[in-house]
Amino acid sequence: MDVPSELLKGALVGPVDHLGIAVKSLEAGMAFYGETLGLPLIFEEEVETEKVKVAAYQVGETRIELLESTDPDGPIGRFVAKRGGGLHHVCYTVPDIRKTLDALKEKGIEPVGPAPRPGAHGCQVAFLHPRDTGGILTELSQPPFGGKHGAPPAEEETPQ
Repeated sequence: MDVPSELLKGALVGPVDHLGIAVKSLEAGMAFYGETLGLPLIFEEEVETEKVKVAAYQVGETRIELLESTDPDGPIGRFVAKRGGGLHHVCYTVPDIRKTLDALKEKGIEPVGPAPRPGAHGCQVAFLHPRDTGGILTELSQPPFGGKHGAPPAEEETPQ
């Protein structure tokens, strides 16, 4: 379902890009979402900057991204140790992450950690603290230039 552009006019963020779900085991999570629910796997990768392995499944117009920590001291490792897994964050698409962060800064909202920084599938991402967003960790994600979220890397970007 495409969101009519007039509904988002003036909004700092676009539609929901994905829901990030922290899991203890990517293999177990993939068995549930892929095998049990039958959702199509659209990519699997490791994001070193976030200390996480990601498996993404398409669900209608959005995605579910399963997140398994590669480091117990990383953000997902700490989350799973404290909460045992579950919904970690909601991610919104933004057309220009730097402009969005500047506009949020004018409203007194600062990103968590360095921003923007590399995210999954060539995106640039930033996170907003739950204390500023009604209790939900919020991710902002700008797709790679010429690409879209969840799309395979362009041919010239594929490592040889």
